[in-house]
Amino acid sequence: MDKEKNYIEINRQSWNSKTDTHLKSAFYDLDNFVKGKSSLNTIELDLLGDLKGKTILHLQCHFGQDTISLSRLGAEATGVDFSDKAIDSAKELAINTHAAASFICCDIYDLPKYLNKQFDFVFTSYGTIGWLPDLDKWAKIVSKFLKPTGQFIFVEFHPVVWMFDDNFKKIKYRYFNSGAIVESESGTYADKSADITQEYVMWNHSLSEVMRSLIKNGLEIKAFIEYDYSPYDCFKETIEFAPKKYRIKHLKNKIPMVYSIKAEKKSNS
Repeated sequence: MDKEKNYIEINRQSWNSKTDTHLKSAFYDLDNFVKGKSSLNTIELDLLGDLKGKTILHLQCHFGQDTISLSRLGAEATGVDFSDKAIDSAKELAINTHAAASFICCDIYDLPKYLNKQFDFVFTSYGTIGWLPDLDKWAKIVSKFLKPTGQFIFVEFHPVVWMFDDNFKKIKYRYFNSGAIVESESGTYADKSADITQEYVMWNHSLSEVMRSLIKNGLEIKAFIEYDYSPYDCFKETIEFAPKKYRIKHLKNKIPMVYSIKAEKKSNS
């Protein structure tokens, strides 16, 4: 089997195997989420602004916590993910929380086959584009589903982070996209001791690749910010130096860990 060609099925199986563990994990804190706690962070909230009465498309939504959190801010939210187990859980969670959120199960490159609508916002965040081989196709999807002058809000782990080995002791991977990276892991970022092992296929994408893809597809970069912390404790060797702000202990504030982009679709695109 050509693993790069079959990356969707390999990764779908990987995310399906993680979903039950994630639903039960302290990382996702589902009990408090159901009671009304938002899963969104200050980084993306500051970029999103007032969502009352707006429509928003959430790409690669996992089991829908952020999608539902967006709907709680007054938006009509649509979440998309290729994991059927995650989307089944998202639909159930939306019912249980009485959320104005709907969900579609498909690979995002195939989304035009399932959806014919444009949105005020497209949103995606934290660990999404690494699962995609082609950012030009990704940016085309973003542009297609945005209304003219609509906004794309994107928050992602910095590509410098993905250069390191798991313990952040040495540079293991190239900064620039060199093709598919096929590996396996035990546990998951949400529960590092979980008794699961899964194979996966990923790609590293540089900042220039991200921005070039967006600009090429009719989006204008309005804001770009880099952060020296992660709002999630999802890596090894971390320390929480402030509430919900994590760094690699021995690297302190020396590396960027997250970046954000706000882009606007040109009115003539």
